[in-house]
Amino acid sequence: MSRLLSPLVLLALTAAACGGDKPAGGPAEGAPAAAPAPAATGNVIEVKAISEGARNYFEPSEIEAKQGDRIKLVLVSGVHNMAWPPAKNPAGVQLPDTTDMLQLPGQTIEIPITMPPGRYNFVCVPHEALGMVGTLEVED
Repeated sequence: MSRLLSPLVLLALTAAACGGDKPAGGPAEGAPAAAPAPAATGNVIEVKAISEGARNYFEPSEIEAKQGDRIKLVLVSGVHNMAWPPAKNPAGVQLPDTTDMLQLPGQTIEIPITMPPGRYNFVCVPHEALGMVGTLEVED
């Protein structure tokens, strides 16, 4: 009996490893496939978020980029985020989401540039009233 069982176990393991016709991790049958996220391509533009005494600022605060580039927000000091207030930006444009708060020096977060060409304004939410603002010019 054990001689017959070993080849059957081996056959079952081989069939399970092959996985059949459907790719592993794909959408369930009948479920719509999710649209792929746009690939982040192009340049990475580093923007530092800094607190020095009463001063809170982005460095640089004026950025030029193209679609497909990414902003890499790097926390130098303080507690900061990056937001794109709809009231301060062109209507009807899909703006990046507000980032999480960066709290430890050296933390980073990347923001893909997906907006069409134009001028956009960003802020640090808790420090906007203190002048922590910047502009992004998305070029053709």
